[in-house]
Amino acid sequence: MHDLMRLDAVEQARLIREGTVSALEMVDASIKAIEQWNPVLNAVVTPLFERAREEASRVRARRGAPFSGVPFLLKDFLAEYAGTRLTEGSRFLHDHVSSTDSELVARYRHAGFIIVGKTNTPEFASKPTTEPELFGPTGNPWNPAFSASGSSGGSASAVAAGMAALAHANDGGGSIRCPAAWCGLVGLKPTRGRNPLGPGYGDMGAGLVCEHVVTRSVRDTAAVLDCTAGADAGAPYSPSAPKRPFAAEVGLAPGRLRLAFSTIPVAPAEVHPECRAAVIEAARRCEALGHHVEEAVPSVDASRFTEIFTTLWLGMVAWTIRDWARRLGREPRAEDFEAHTWKMFSLDAKRKPSDFLLAVQDMQRMAREIAPFFDRYDAWLTPTTTQPPQPNGWFDFDPVHPGQAAQRMGDVTKFTAVANLTGQPAISLPLHWTADNLPVGVQIIGRYGDEATLLRLASQLESAHPWQHRWPPLVS
Repeated sequence: MHDLMRLDAVEQARLIREGTVSALEMVDASIKAIEQWNPVLNAVVTPLFERAREEASRVRARRGAPFSGVPFLLKDFLAEYAGTRLTEGSRFLHDHVSSTDSELVARYRHAGFIIVGKTNTPEFASKPTTEPELFGPTGNPWNPAFSASGSSGGSASAVAAGMAALAHANDGGGSIRCPAAWCGLVGLKPTRGRNPLGPGYGDMGAGLVCEHVVTRSVRDTAAVLDCTAGADAGAPYSPSAPKRPFAAEVGLAPGRLRLAFSTIPVAPAEVHPECRAAVIEAARRCEALGHHVEEAVPSVDASRFTEIFTTLWLGMVAWTIRDWARRLGREPRAEDFEAHTWKMFSLDAKRKPSDFLLAVQDMQRMAREIAPFFDRYDAWLTPTTTQPPQPNGWFDFDPVHPGQAAQRMGDVTKFTAVANLTGQPAISLPLHWTADNLPVGVQIIGRYGDEATLLRLASQLESAHPWQHRWPPLVS
């Protein structure tokens, strides 16, 4: 059972398909791992064990699905799964039960995944750490006293601990990539519109939010994207279809790429030496693989970058509350929300609707300013986060330093937020560990619509500098 959870999802699916292991045995292995490690990590907040076992017992009729019988976890945000609780980490939704599957969940199920539970997230996925008041903090398997980052921290913690080979995640400012970086995983934010948000949403935050997974292998990341990519009915936009399946890019030689790297974000923030060292080391590795590498960073107005993202983020959080209030027919009250969330909701009231549209205009203008940088370079390497993993509580409000929490939350995602504003694909890879054995991610940002180059380069780095043998001491 323990060994089954050390395999990636592609391999798990192969064993089930060949009859070496049954889907029920694979699901039971996942459930056993959750029961063993979740009391320490608090990654899974809604177990769905009996439903998963019942579905696994009927897998024979669905053997044609690529991931038939493979255990899977849903992040408790956006992912509507009929008949199950969806809280989005908020007391306001503590008793909400989804009536239908969202399009993305339907595609996961069509691919054959068996959903064994839902994972922890900060309230409305609004923080880069997973410490909601509703469920309590999620621990990082590399050190359970440390944050798994956020907002997909529950999913990342669970996968890093071997509760499942992969898990659903989403990303509005780094919420796939930051948890992947702090938990030693692969985390791809696809191109804007690549995966569906319907039927409830056309986009979120004018396109900031993207859906995908956190995994242990590049091939899992690619293979799942083949199962989920493509616009659903009524989608407001969609990138061009790929030239070949994403999974076919894994292992293909990327050719000699022209790569930029930088140790400083486009908007000022303190960058920890370990994060700088991680990207410098990655740049050297890329050079050793035959790529042309040079230090460079796009030139943008840093103050405008921060203002754009702040306006969009405040608007998105406030919109989320108003959307749920309308759907539930309930009036939002301060006591229903965490203080930080309610403050963002209150600040939004001081802005005009035109402020949001101006921010969207500025976001699109900034994307055009950054685009020429990718005429010169095939991809751009940066640290994923400005800091290595930090203890839970590091982002808490401090009355002695009242602006510190907001500063830390804004700074830690300075490298990742760029790709949310531009809509470009970006992937975090686990290429560095600190002296204290904590993972540090390296981010690679690609051209709009070009996940293919990212997957080729990522798989080349994975082959040259493998990480799948590395497991947290907690579960080793």
